[in-house]
Amino acid sequence: MAHRRPRSVGNYGAVDCGTLSTRLLIANPDGEPIKRLTRLTGLGRGVDATRELRADSIERVLSVLREYRGLMDAHGVSTARMVGTSALRDATNRGSFSRAAEDVVGTPLCLLSGQEEAALSFLGATAELDAGAGPWLVADIGGGSTELVVGPANPGARSLDLGCVRVTERFLHDDPPTKDQLVQASSWLQEQFRHVEPDVPGLRSARTLVGLAGTVCALACYDLGLESCDHDAVHHYRLSRPAAERALAVFASRPGAERALLPGIEPARAPVIVGGSLVLVTLMQHFGFAECLVSESDILDGLIITLIRLDKGPTLRK
Repeated sequence: MAHRRPRSVGNYGAVDCGTLSTRLLIANPDGEPIKRLTRLTGLGRGVDATRELRADSIERVLSVLREYRGLMDAHGVSTARMVGTSALRDATNRGSFSRAAEDVVGTPLCLLSGQEEAALSFLGATAELDAGAGPWLVADIGGGSTELVVGPANPGARSLDLGCVRVTERFLHDDPPTKDQLVQASSWLQEQFRHVEPDVPGLRSARTLVGLAGTVCALACYDLGLESCDHDAVHHYRLSRPAAERALAVFASRPGAERALLPGIEPARAPVIVGGSLVLVTLMQHFGFAECLVSESDILDGLIITLIRLDKGPTLRK
């Protein structure tokens, strides 16, 4: 008779080393969040052009990972998973960073494929949604990539190499960007969305757009007039397309220093909020969504769910 692995003692931790941000979620054995943190570290700045992580970016992330390791120790995390996404998929020197990150956190860094990232984002974002509101299109707009996932009926997923950092670095060279730059970026985004439709036929049948990650949260905060992100106020807020379009127009008309003074826009996000907002607005226009359901539950929640379901994962080294 097979014996089940004994349940882990302690809390769970999930760490996401993304293109723009480094994030942490600590949850109890039932999956209830204890602590959720985001630090804008810019790991992927310049990677689209150079295919290399910069030394200063690496050190910023490692510094945050040291902070996160201390928090995981303080909250009794015994099982954790750490992942890397778009910037690390692109970077030729990711190996040295991954080893350094593992040394700090005490658990291996798993490099996710775009499909794996999409599946985890969908799992986290839809876990508490009413199935009657589906099918959903979950859009996880990151720094270097955007994951589009349709489900649960006729599931399909694609990871596109476009995000707030990548769009900014490729197209929005002036501050504020010129009208021509915005038009060129929007046209390119529309082309990417057109190309993905044959691979994910359910995109046009989705009833609800669910938006994830920092750009979407910042747009919701701006629309609500919040100075900083309030999880309860933002989570499942319905951001209308006209509101997103108005916000984009305001952001694009001001230089970064002025955008950083607007409600809900962190100084470190101000340089790329135009690019991220353009991704969301173009997505809503292209697929005809009148609104976006903002979700604070995302890939980190998906990671926690998988750890609990499997009840196995790397135990943190002490």
